[in-house]
Amino acid sequence: MLSIILLIILPYIGLWKLFEKAGRPGWEGVVPLYNIYMMIKLSGRPMWWFVMILIPGLNFLVMIGITVDFVKSYGKFRLIDHIAAVALPFIFLPKWGFDKDTKYIGQSASPEFREKFKVALKKTAAREWADAIIFAVIAATLIRTLFIEAYVIPSASMESSLLIGDYLFVSKVNYGARLPMTPVAFPFAHHTMPLINTKAYWDGIELPYYRLPGLSEVKKGDVVVFNYPMDADSPLYRPVDKRENYIKRCQGTPGDTLSVVNAQVFINSKAAPTPPHGEMGYLVKSDGSEINPQLINELHLEDISPRSNTDFITNTTVASANALKGYSNIKSVTPDIAPKEAEGDIYPSKYPKYKITPNFPTFNWNVDNYGPIIVPKKGWTVKLDSLTFPVYGRAIEIYEGNKVEVVGKDILINGKKADTYTFKLNYYFMMGDNRHNSEDSRFWGFVPEDHIVGKALFIWMSIDDNASFLNKIRWGRLFNIIH
Repeated sequence: MLSIILLIILPYIGLWKLFEKAGRPGWEGVVPLYNIYMMIKLSGRPMWWFVMILIPGLNFLVMIGITVDFVKSYGKFRLIDHIAAVALPFIFLPKWGFDKDTKYIGQSASPEFREKFKVALKKTAAREWADAIIFAVIAATLIRTLFIEAYVIPSASMESSLLIGDYLFVSKVNYGARLPMTPVAFPFAHHTMPLINTKAYWDGIELPYYRLPGLSEVKKGDVVVFNYPMDADSPLYRPVDKRENYIKRCQGTPGDTLSVVNAQVFINSKAAPTPPHGEMGYLVKSDGSEINPQLINELHLEDISPRSNTDFITNTTVASANALKGYSNIKSVTPDIAPKEAEGDIYPSKYPKYKITPNFPTFNWNVDNYGPIIVPKKGWTVKLDSLTFPVYGRAIEIYEGNKVEVVGKDILINGKKADTYTFKLNYYFMMGDNRHNSEDSRFWGFVPEDHIVGKALFIWMSIDDNASFLNKIRWGRLFNIIH
């Protein structure tokens, strides 16, 4: 309610009063789109500016220009006034609307106005620089928010499809840009200010989730950047769009039935394609002789963990595992797959909060044998019982914003007994390509649609921190399309 008052009602009150000062009926200032049309007219800008308002992305920049022109028509020539009108309209538009000294003085974009007020409108060198910097910051912020953003791979969960040190461009256009949910934030900082380690945003205003139309929906097999869902119930709680960015491959889309059988993903009972450059754990039996370090580097053998004097576990690709078999000191290389019924500390077993009987159902699932599990879809109604509530209870409570309680064998949602629940959001099941070294949906469940950031497009830079100075850049990875 506070957000509605601040962001909508107060600016409209200010526009009502300012329109009256220009000799227009006050109601023209509160009719959506028509009020923008009239602001353009009162400022003297050509009417094709109104057409640009209808273009997603461009409309933000155009609206800033219209707002600045509009307040200039009331004698607000200072840079601080323009910033105030754009950033804090709920304060300054009503303030100027009720200010007796603020008057409409003409169409600020007209030649006559510029000639009449040329002294007041003249910009100093400092003002020119300030305008240029502010425009650059605004333009860059809009590009990052609505079109494309850079991202760096921080962990090994997507190897060898993506490597630590790969710098990517992530498209916001493919799935539709998610509008900021925490609008008051420091430019270019995600959630923490560099050096001083303080919050880079103010969470006093949080807007509801809204996404612009995109080119497509999230598809199975897409490499997706999203906000880390576990931050939702972390002691270090942050708003959705300020949570850590994660990158995984989408395996299940809304409504899919997903299972993993002996490390093979199945979607709706059909085997899903396995990423060709993905990694998993292999048990390597050797004759006890030392493995050549150069071979370890060439075959990208990661996380080598000895089992005995002759055996060790390593993460690598299928191609590297097959190549390893050809060496004389290697006796065998077999996938290290957890057996069925071997329970792991994964989702949903790790969340006993949602058990509704003294005997919590045994989900004998692990990273290699998981499910079947249905990925929630917007509008899907699930029957809640001892088998389903442990799977969906967390999404119902944390992501859908309900108060959930278990009293004996009864499930209470917002204080009322519930036998079913209809989902309000779409969800996705994400997995890393490095199947045995990835914290993903197998550990913390579904990713809600409001956490989706964008689609990874291509690698624009790749740096190997462990390489020598001359070999730090992985030239062969530059501008590779991400599949």
